[in-house]
Amino acid sequence: MKHQQLFIAAVSSTIVFCALTSAAKTVVEMKDAQGKSVGTITLSESKSGAKGAGVVLDIKLHDLPPGTHGIHFHQNAKCDGPDFKSAGPHFNPEGKKHGFESPEGHHAGDMKNITVDAQGKAELRFKTGDVDLGTDSHSLFTNGGTAIVIHAKADDYKTDPSGNSGDRIACGVITK
Repeated sequence: MKHQQLFIAAVSSTIVFCALTSAAKTVVEMKDAQGKSVGTITLSESKSGAKGAGVVLDIKLHDLPPGTHGIHFHQNAKCDGPDFKSAGPHFNPEGKKHGFESPEGHHAGDMKNITVDAQGKAELRFKTGDVDLGTDSHSLFTNGGTAIVIHAKADDYKTDPSGNSGDRIACGVITK
């Protein structure tokens, strides 16, 4: 009888855990300038960790140009091709300068570059502590949502306002 109770408790807690974690995820479909899907980025809120609270990005991309690319959160929940300028500037609720190397801080939407392999694929996971999925000014759902933009070139982490990262080559809308 004791073993059955433990098993039921273990199964019940697993079901609750799965229900809680799946509700806190947002899947963003990334599209290229022609409107073709180039993969997904799944966002989930992290309540703790080395950098404190933030957002974890699970990136699974394909059919992109090989090389290093800047990736940023942009302020508008719009991805009108082919140039994705409708996404607006970087998400920047504190009005800071661009780039991790800026002495005046960096945009909340700034993230480290990603690398696309020779087959046009990128699969990685990382966390940013500058945004969240809540209801405050740093939420990616602020003002109806935001966007994720992948750029043609690497971000140099210093040039304001966009890190000299070039054209916007893929975009995905972040909404609830």
